[in-house]
Amino acid sequence: MTSPTQQLSDVGVSIWLDDLSRDRIESGSLESLIATRNVVGVTTNPTIFASALATGKTYAPQLAKLAAQGASVTEAVFAATCDDVSAACDIFRTVYYATDGRDGRVSIEVEPTLAFDAGATIVQAKELFARVGRDNVMIKIPATLEGLEAITAVLGEGISVNVTLIFSLERYAQVIDAYLAGLELARTNGHNLATIHSVASFFVSRVDTEIDRRLVAEGSEAALALKSAAGVANARLAYELFEQSFATDRAQALIATGAHRQRPLWASTGVKDPTLPDTLYVTELAAPATVNTMPEKTLEATFDHGPIHGNAVSGTFDDARGTIAAIEALGISLSEVTNLLEREGVDKFIVSWNELLDIVTAALESAR
Repeated sequence: MTSPTQQLSDVGVSIWLDDLSRDRIESGSLESLIATRNVVGVTTNPTIFASALATGKTYAPQLAKLAAQGASVTEAVFAATCDDVSAACDIFRTVYYATDGRDGRVSIEVEPTLAFDAGATIVQAKELFARVGRDNVMIKIPATLEGLEAITAVLGEGISVNVTLIFSLERYAQVIDAYLAGLELARTNGHNLATIHSVASFFVSRVDTEIDRRLVAEGSEAALALKSAAGVANARLAYELFEQSFATDRAQALIATGAHRQRPLWASTGVKDPTLPDTLYVTELAAPATVNTMPEKTLEATFDHGPIHGNAVSGTFDDARGTIAAIEALGISLSEVTNLLEREGVDKFIVSWNELLDIVTAALESAR
């Protein structure tokens, strides 16, 4: 029998690991996950790198060398993280070529303090792309209103983009529009659209965490019956929007010239509520042309006992609308929740970024 991760891949889901560290690269762990767990990509963020540098002794020689060269803390952070991403890109190069660039991708995020500065985001995205120096890198840009402008501009340079921190259908529609505008700009700029790929990272478990808190506060039997249903319903409606948006004349005209659809990526797929099945946000969101980026704990749970039953999303859209309508009928505004989660998402990454700076500052000072 094939493993659940292979079954998930057979549905059309690309499994990307939501983690990266130098220890994982040098130990062979990443290559092992490619070989045994059907992992075909990696995503990173400031929280992941803060954890990696806080616990990984393998960074010490590089940081000591950078300290001797008089590098600033920001220069040291970018050197360490970009080197990890470059090394991971090399490990995934075979996957990248085998999938014609669809997978074999490694994502690195622009500094989160730039989330509301389109111009600075564009500059840093191009710097990261050049610094990593690998075609299979994806630059992560948050889906703030300012980020939308940057997404279009960076895609217009022929650079593949992972759009992160998407919570609402309204913002997702704007992200798709920014993607199509980026492809149109890239075509005008003379780039080959077939080389440009993008994913739209739609966050799942954080929606349940916030809405469940409000459902419990409401306390009625009807409210409690809706616990842990919003995240999956919201993501399923995002998949419906994906299918509709890339069937339009505008999208099809670009696809006819070699462009690709921007795939939905399910992010925040680790279950926060221990009473829920630990593979909930994997099995219930299995659908063709999607990516699921998983922390290793979720990946291992999926491999061990993930009940994969084919496409779990198509045909569920009316039920998903009913779930959201029932939640809003209780006075819980999904729009209010998703706006809050976007702000909190940026804030959390800024906290992690500052932690990362503190960790590297201490390492540089110790080396000096």
